[in-house]
Amino acid sequence: MTDTKSLRWGILGPGGIARAFAGGIAHSQTGKLVALGARDATKPDYLEHFPGARVHEGYDSLLADDEVDAIYISTPHPFHAQWAIKAVKAGKHVLVEKPMGLSAYEADAIFHAAEKAGVFAGEAFMYRVHPQTAKLLELVSTGAIGEVRLIKSSFGFAMPKFDPEHRLYANHLAGGGILDVGCYPVSIARLIAGAVAGKPFLEPTNVAGVAHIGQSGVDEWASAVLKFENEIIAEVSCSVSVAQDNMLRIYGTTGRIEVADFWFASGKQGGVGEIEIHRPDGAVETVEVREDKWLYAFEVDAVAEAVAAGTQEFAAPGMSWDDTLGNLRVLDKWRADAGLTYEIETPALRKHTLVGEALEKRYDIIRHRPIEGIGKSASQVALGFESFPNFSSAAIMLDAFFERGGTVYDTAYIYQGGLTERNFGDWLKARGVREEVVLIGKGAHSPLVYPDVISKQLDQSLERLSTDYVDIYFMHRDNTDIPVGEFVDAMDREVKAGRIRGPIGGSNWTRERLDEARAYAEANGKTVPTVFSNNFSLAEMLDPIWPGCVASSDDDWKDWQNGRGMTNFAWSSQARGFFTDRAGRDKQDDEEIVRCWYSESNFGRRDRAVELAEKLGKSPIHIALAYCLAQPFNVVPLIGPRRLQELDDSLKAFEIALTPEDAKWLETGER
Repeated sequence: MTDTKSLRWGILGPGGIARAFAGGIAHSQTGKLVALGARDATKPDYLEHFPGARVHEGYDSLLADDEVDAIYISTPHPFHAQWAIKAVKAGKHVLVEKPMGLSAYEADAIFHAAEKAGVFAGEAFMYRVHPQTAKLLELVSTGAIGEVRLIKSSFGFAMPKFDPEHRLYANHLAGGGILDVGCYPVSIARLIAGAVAGKPFLEPTNVAGVAHIGQSGVDEWASAVLKFENEIIAEVSCSVSVAQDNMLRIYGTTGRIEVADFWFASGKQGGVGEIEIHRPDGAVETVEVREDKWLYAFEVDAVAEAVAAGTQEFAAPGMSWDDTLGNLRVLDKWRADAGLTYEIETPALRKHTLVGEALEKRYDIIRHRPIEGIGKSASQVALGFESFPNFSSAAIMLDAFFERGGTVYDTAYIYQGGLTERNFGDWLKARGVREEVVLIGKGAHSPLVYPDVISKQLDQSLERLSTDYVDIYFMHRDNTDIPVGEFVDAMDREVKAGRIRGPIGGSNWTRERLDEARAYAEANGKTVPTVFSNNFSLAEMLDPIWPGCVASSDDDWKDWQNGRGMTNFAWSSQARGFFTDRAGRDKQDDEEIVRCWYSESNFGRRDRAVELAEKLGKSPIHIALAYCLAQPFNVVPLIGPRRLQELDDSLKAFEIALTPEDAKWLETGER
């Protein structure tokens, strides 16, 4: 990397916005355009629009250019995440034209890759780093119009004609208004609401969106309403086939502020920006912001400033990582409300990972262990993934777990009303890895805990999962009013039918019922239960998280499991945040943690986990998971990360080798 006071830029994707950014580089204080990546390097107009830049044939060639420090990504939206991740892995700083990705999940994957690579990554909202925006925030936060009550903002235009192949009308290119221009009014509303609250931005507590989906399957015009915790309401709208006034209006108790085309500030090539303050008596005060610097030059210099400061994201009011993620979550909700899905997000087209690669194990991180009855290699941790709204978001996590060596995936009939199973089934079809993964299925949850439910729910589960069998099956709950043999018989029939091809057992079953089930099976020639799925953790669960849950962390359970050889697929193995800074003797905000885990004996275990973590350079939560992996009996902890950062953080437990003495000390404080 060269002197961070200046950056040598490469542009990936030579479209119209790339030309504007090239002008920004030319008129910046810190940037120099040195290279361009294009799919067709022979076009004659590149020298005119990108003077001085050598043209690379293909994007990979640009990323391999050692004389490029930073990459500006200006491809169509579906390729932002792919090339941004590739760029940061190549050691380049990246500025990605908005939107950062098609969803908050894609943006999060970019930021995670950048964090690991130690490079800058940012979303290009040029107006955010312009002095006019700083002046606007000053007026709002100092009470220039009293208390802010309402924000109205639009960004809409009418394309000259309908063209289904144009990127703004093409569904396969994620066209339409919400992602392309709706992101601007949403971002300014969150920024202003935050300024009123004395914060860099504020997330809405409620989002409701609608859209007109045109003949090519994109939103041609759309509107949304956002409500914030400080009672500010924002009305935002966007369009690609309707011309709007494109005015920002901020209504307060003593007047209103109006800014025309706020995202262009004082103009693309500098000039005078005007902020109008309208008073109730009709008086108008105009605040002028004169700036000769080109609009896109501000973000070029802001990137260089961040790099020089050793930070990996923009300073406020630029789009920080959390700000970008929050903005995209609003757009995700807006799209979901409008029923807008892009073809590129479907299993039919997204057959590879986010960076366009075939799925395979790439990292030797997760260890494996033999599990009786499973003829496949089983990872020592299992992935739970019931918090993802669609296939494209779930696939990012499912892919990452597989790449790190994970093979065991936990599903259940009841999760998200079947959405979890459908997402996984779509992933199995798209990736073609059914025979390489160990699939856990569960059925017969309360209140439908009956033997005849197993077959009926398994029918639906297998259809959702796009497979004809599960590798492991659990009764999700127990019903002690029914003889245990009836449940064993029902599961045994599915084993003999080939729809369960591995171990069976009970989730949240007592020792007594598990023993009774094993004895019945052995006496009657049925499939013997060899697995169960109860809570197990360094911290003992004091009160069930959900009704009907069973903990198996105490000494009696440990003695029992040592003598049975059964494998526990342990849920909440990290005690749901008890070993993070969300818990503590003086912290009472999280009702669930307090109710389920707070006891002096558990705090003693937590104190020792903190002590050992400091000694090993890890976190207490790593110690908690390593404790489960260090047991003399088989425990396969279930982990449920919602972000890639959480996944990789949990897997640091595999870097810790606890001895039996360590585990005993963590439990009791005795060596």
